[in-house]
Amino acid sequence: MSQKFVQIIDFETQRMDEMRELLDRFERQMQGTPGGPTHRMLLQDREKTGRYLAIMEFESADDAMRSNERPEVSKLNEQLSALCTRPPAFTNCDLKDTRELK
Repeated sequence: MSQKFVQIIDFETQRMDEMRELLDRFERQMQGTPGGPTHRMLLQDREKTGRYLAIMEFESADDAMRSNERPEVSKLNEQLSALCTRPPAFTNCDLKDTRELK
């Protein structure tokens, strides 16, 4: 069994509404397509205005890499990066433990 994989994307933008529109459209377009993220979270930094962390969970690192190679994902990443005030920073992680606490 493969190990789940999480990618954390640290980015800054003043155009979050436009980013949400792109993401919503992309998610509708990709609905039912195999692979890709299985879960996502978006966090907003309370200390630094305009800074966000997107946490994307995949079934495996291989799924994440195949997803990143899709032309639709490459196009989306270009569009989202253009809305950022600095290049996004990526952290790739193997998921070791997750649990609901309440």
